Amino acid sequence: MIISKIDKGALKRTPLGDGLAARDVAASALFSVFVEARAFDDAFDKAASTRQLEPRDRAFARLVAATVLRERGALNAVINRFLQKPLPVNHGRLEPILLCAAAQLLILKTPPHAAISLAVDQCRVDSAAKRFDKLANAVLRRVATEGHAIFESLDRSVLNIPDWMFVRWRSAYGEEAARRIAEASLREAPLDLTVKSDAGVWAEKLGGSLLPTGSVRAAHAGSVESLAGFKDGEWWVQDAAAALPAKLFGDLAGCDALDVCAAPGGKTAQLAIAGARVTALDKSPGRLKRLSANLARLGLQADTAVSDAAVYDPGRLFDAVLVDAPCSATGTIRRHPDILYLKRVEDIAALAALQAAILDRAAALVKPGGVLVYCTCSLEPEECELQIARFLAANPGFSRRPVDAAELAPNDASAALSWITADGDLRTLPFHLSEHGGMDGFYATRLVRSA
Repeated sequence: MIISKIDKGALKRTPLGDGLAARDVAASALFSVFVEARAFDDAFDKAASTRQLEPRDRAFARLVAATVLRERGALNAVINRFLQKPLPVNHGRLEPILLCAAAQLLILKTPPHAAISLAVDQCRVDSAAKRFDKLANAVLRRVATEGHAIFESLDRSVLNIPDWMFVRWRSAYGEEAARRIAEASLREAPLDLTVKSDAGVWAEKLGGSLLPTGSVRAAHAGSVESLAGFKDGEWWVQDAAAALPAKLFGDLAGCDALDVCAAPGGKTAQLAIAGARVTALDKSPGRLKRLSANLARLGLQADTAVSDAAVYDPGRLFDAVLVDAPCSATGTIRRHPDILYLKRVEDIAALAALQAAILDRAAALVKPGGVLVYCTCSLEPEECELQIARFLAANPGFSRRPVDAAELAPNDASAALSWITADGDLRTLPFHLSEHGGMDGFYATRLVRSA
C-alpha cells in the first residue's frame, strides 16, 4: 500500500469524541512519520497538541501508533489480502487509518465494533479519504473475521524489518542471529535506570529488578516523573546497554573528561558520578540546555561547550574522551521503531564518514597515556568494528585495551561473556539479556594513547 502527501487542509478539524480524537492523533502521527519523515516523538507531540486528550486517551493513541510502527509490514500484508486492487495515489490518510484499526483488531484486542466504526468515521472527516469509507468498512470487517489466522501465519520478524536492514544483519551476524535481532527489536523496551547509589534498594523501591550490569529495570506504569526518586535526582533513564561504555574508563576521580556528542547527558552523568571534571560537548545549544537541566535535577555538574565535534579545539587535552557518535541507531529500534522508516541504506556511508571525522578529532584531544572510548548504538559494522579498524590502521599511537566481562556485569560477569568480541570490544545485541527483557544493540571499544 502506498501512502502519499495530502493537502495540509485536507483534514477537517471537527470536534471529535475522545475515542475518535485519540485515533486521529495516532493516524496523524503515523502520516507524519511515513510521508514527512518526521521523528515519531515529534510527530506524536505535534498531533497531540491539536487535541485535548485525557492522559489515558493520549497513552492509548501512542500505544496504537507505536504498535503500527512495529508491525506495519505484517498489518499491511493482512489488509492487502482484502483489497481487490491497489489504492489510487491520492487516498489521504487511509493507510494509517486502516493500519491503526488493524492493529487494534489483531494485536490490541479492541472490540471490533469500536475499531471499525471509528476508523470509518476517521475516513469521513478526511476530505481525501472520505470516498473510501465503505471500502474501509468492508476491508476491516474481513480483517476482524478472517485476519487473525493470516496474521499468525506470517513471518512477522522479516516482514516488519526493511529488506536492506535484515540483509545487512544476516551478513554481519548470520541467519539465526539476524532473526533473533529482528524479533527482539520489534518488542517494546522496558524502562532501565542508572542510579546514583544503592541500586538494589532502588530496584526494590520501584518494584523492579537489578540487572547483572548494575542497572535497575523498573516496573513502570504511568509517567517517569511520577516514580519515586525522580524529583530527588536519585536516578536517570538509560538503557542498560547505553550505560556500559562509560564503565570502560574505570576510576576517573580527579580526571579531566570530555563527553563528545553528549546530549541528553546520561553518559555525562556517569562520568561526573565517577569523579571526573567533565566537559559536555554538543553542536546543539538546545540539546545542551536540556542536558544541563538533567544534570541539575541529579545534583551533578559539568561544563558545556557548543561546537561541531569534528572541529572542536578547546586548546587543551583530556585524560578521558568518550565519543558517542551520531549513528544509524539500528540497535535502538525497540525504543525508536520509527527508525525502520526514517533510515536508509545510503545513510550508513554518510554516517561512517561523519564518525571518522569526529573520532579523528577526538583522538587528537586525548593526553598521552589517556583513554578514548568510542561507541555507537548501531548494529552496522561500518559504524563500529570497521570504523575502529580504519582508525587503528591510521593511528599507530593508539592501541586497543580489551574489555573484561567483570567491568560490564559486576553482579554476574558470566552474563557478559557473549558481549565481548574476538578483538576484545563490547558488542551487545537486542536479544542479549533476553531472560530479563533484552537490551539495546551497542558497540564500544577502549583505546589507549601511548605515553
